[in-house]
Amino acid sequence: MEPETYKLELQLRIDWSDLDMYKHVNNISFMRYMQSGRVNFWEASGIYEMYENSNMGTMLVSTHCDFKKSLYYPGKAIVKTKLDFIKNSSFGLKHLILDEANEICAEGKDVVVCYDFDKDKTFRIPEDLREKLSEF
Repeated sequence: MEPETYKLELQLRIDWSDLDMYKHVNNISFMRYMQSGRVNFWEASGIYEMYENSNMGTMLVSTHCDFKKSLYYPGKAIVKTKLDFIKNSSFGLKHLILDEANEICAEGKDVVVCYDFDKDKTFRIPEDLREKLSEF
């Protein structure tokens, strides 16, 4: 995985509450960091705005994280996110979580579907959104 191919980046401060009994960042904190990466993607791509205006957005259907190296307090977690694939009504995201030395500490993947919350069903990705997603 080449970190330079990821266009979106978010730096998060590692909090004391992110640690486990072994004094390194807990696995569930890595999942929260990936969630922050998704939200960053929703905001940059316009998905959040689309949801606010139409009650149509995205829903997470799968997430996966491979842990490579520990993160510690004090420090920062750098979350990089990019589009992995795009289908008819779903798309995937890839995440890298790095430490302050830019070493990869975790690799993550998400699959989301476009979802109409009023109709309670998925919808096909509109062409304008498909083009925007492809920028990332």
